[in-house]
Amino acid sequence: MSLKSIMRELKEMKDGIGNISRRGGESKVWRSRIRSHVAPDQAPTGSELVEQSPWANLPPELLLDIIQRVEESETAWPARAVVVFCAAVCRSWREITKEIVKTPEQCGRLTFPISLKQPGPRESPIQCYIKRDRATSTYSLFYGLVPSEGENDKLLLAARKVRRATCTDFVISLVADDFSRASNTYVGKLRSNFLGTKFTIYDSQPPCDSIIPSTTRSSRRFHSKQVSPRLPACNYSIGTITYELNVLRTRGPRRMHCIVHSIPISAIQEGGTAPTPSAFPQSFDEQLSPLTSSKGKELVIGASSPSLPATPVFSLGSGEPLTLKNKAPRWHEQLQCWCLNFKGRVTVASVKNFQLVAAVEPSHNVSPEEQEKVILQFGKIGKDIFTMDYRYPLSAFQAFAICLSSFDTKPACE
Repeated sequence: MSLKSIMRELKEMKDGIGNISRRGGESKVWRSRIRSHVAPDQAPTGSELVEQSPWANLPPELLLDIIQRVEESETAWPARAVVVFCAAVCRSWREITKEIVKTPEQCGRLTFPISLKQPGPRESPIQCYIKRDRATSTYSLFYGLVPSEGENDKLLLAARKVRRATCTDFVISLVADDFSRASNTYVGKLRSNFLGTKFTIYDSQPPCDSIIPSTTRSSRRFHSKQVSPRLPACNYSIGTITYELNVLRTRGPRRMHCIVHSIPISAIQEGGTAPTPSAFPQSFDEQLSPLTSSKGKELVIGASSPSLPATPVFSLGSGEPLTLKNKAPRWHEQLQCWCLNFKGRVTVASVKNFQLVAAVEPSHNVSPEEQEKVILQFGKIGKDIFTMDYRYPLSAFQAFAICLSSFDTKPACE
């Protein structure tokens, strides 16, 4: 059987296995993947026939060869959805697919939702763009260089801006129509202070096991009866973004510093590694049905409760966290403006445009080449359209959260 016929049968099979629903058009393949992800550890009743089919009983050697060929041939979306279909056939297919599919750091590609929490590639950055919707105060992160004509680009993450009396929240989700913190699509949030000069990044899962509880008051939490016990009941502070005050109101770009507590400075040293989660803390596949217990519920703001832990803060122990700073632009005499080399990825001048590089000291033993490498760049290319390119050691989630801070109003910094 040819590879094309195998892929065609995999696409047809997805209707009967109960894990990936047909959504009418390739434009929603990524969104359906977000909701279904990979095959569950415990096969549901509807997939028992699949477990007994010849597909589930293929010899491991043959199965390994098939999935390897599929993974190597489908490197871009939407065709890469076939790799997700392979993982959704049954448990044996899922385990082999997880072994074959590499992390973004290793292969430079995004496949499963957990890829959004894993560091990007070390060499060439992953190129994305952000679309802002002013009417709904939402921001959508898409995979691609620029918006395509057919608008069938793959949605990676979405955020909604929520203004409060003393702060602003950007709630980040895997989908663009569900921003409830009680949902299994919730991945984190960004919170600002009153002046919009300091932001805190919260992750829905700990980067690793090394966390310590915060001594400060918990920021937000659920009632114990409002969410499923399989969902995380708190956020984890993984980073802070600070914008310098512009007291003299001088003209110029914003100056920012970002401390990523979940990434050690050793990650950019020779031979260093960044934390790489391999799975979400709970199985998304076991949560395909809506959470009826949390539907329509709102979160509660209140004082700390003895029955609920305070917001945990990530700790690196004795290691220093990674600090990023915006690359200083140069003044262009002919254009009469501040300029940075975005290599064609930014075309519109904006105070929001920035490039982040590592802020290191001589004692950190980081090579000059690594010090000059742009880890994250963000800039405007059109009305409500911005590009976002990131690389190791940041993940798509961390990069998106940092870029979101640029959208908040900062009267004291401009």
